[in-house]
Amino acid sequence: MTDTNTLLVTSLEEGIGKTAITLALATRAHDAGYDVGYMKPKGTRLRSAVGKTRDEDPMLARELLDLETDLHDMEPIVYSPTFIQEAIRGREDPDDLRKRLQEGIEACSDGTDLLLVEGSSDLATGSIVDLTDIDIAELLDARVLLVTGYDTPSDTDEILSAARAIGDRLDGVLFNGVTDATVDELADDVVPFLEGEGIPVHGILPRDRSLAGVTVADLARNLGADILTGDANTDVHVERFSVGAMSGSSALERFRRTRDAVVVTGGDRSEVQTAALEASGIKALLLTGGFQPPSAVIGQAAEKNVPVLSVQSDTRTTIDRVEEVLRTGQTRNEATVDRMQTLLDDGVDIETLLSVDL
Repeated sequence: MTDTNTLLVTSLEEGIGKTAITLALATRAHDAGYDVGYMKPKGTRLRSAVGKTRDEDPMLARELLDLETDLHDMEPIVYSPTFIQEAIRGREDPDDLRKRLQEGIEACSDGTDLLLVEGSSDLATGSIVDLTDIDIAELLDARVLLVTGYDTPSDTDEILSAARAIGDRLDGVLFNGVTDATVDELADDVVPFLEGEGIPVHGILPRDRSLAGVTVADLARNLGADILTGDANTDVHVERFSVGAMSGSSALERFRRTRDAVVVTGGDRSEVQTAALEASGIKALLLTGGFQPPSAVIGQAAEKNVPVLSVQSDTRTTIDRVEEVLRTGQTRNEATVDRMQTLLDDGVDIETLLSVDL
């Protein structure tokens, strides 16, 4: 337990903006002159099953907040598949883990006025070692901010259930990435209902194109893909993928119905590649199998400013990897945090949320 003012930010799904929100809140207080700490107790963004972390969030936090805290204190537990297996087999001692976590808490909160803690993407992660976000909030004596999206009224069940599980530590709910089509229903019906149930709602943040999906450059980097169109714009965002496994005419019909997508198809499927380049919603091609596409396809892609990526892996394996990249969200950077800070300033009473005077 720490005497520092502590806020733990948790969520109900991956890719909902939890990291950007946590860092934006932290930098907002830091810029106002507060000594702010950051930690991410359970690291889940991994390079391998054995637990080599690829989590850049603590490194970004160190840069933005001028921190000197050791990275292993900022992310004391690497929650890898191997770690989970060992925990299930009884080879991870919950008491030792709590001691490691407590040491990280002390290091991250030392000398701070405010500690921002980035939780998991759901409330179940950590159950096997009794270190869910709710357990960690108890250790930290922290308030909890629940970040969630909203699509349909049925989402209210999960939000209400999570809020009740968090209990008295719940500081409130923050909706993020809400589309224009659902914002009125959320504001007019769901928010009053939740507040009537005693659940504070801190705000509704709109869906922002610059924060959605991943850039083609990020996708290529995560996949280790070669970029065959050197001058094409790789800063464009993709939010979904479409598989080109059908005939050219059928593919074109499907591609015309999608938007902000990358097409995953074999490098030898030139008819599908050509069809994809005819659809305005296709922002990139990802060719599998290591095949070199015809020069006509490369030329057409360059003319339309559509990047063409190439990987050696087969289509099935590539689809799984693309799905993982899109699911976990874009690489975080200072621009991402700055944009989220603007959204928070416009839509949230940050002073009340952080319990500080800005």
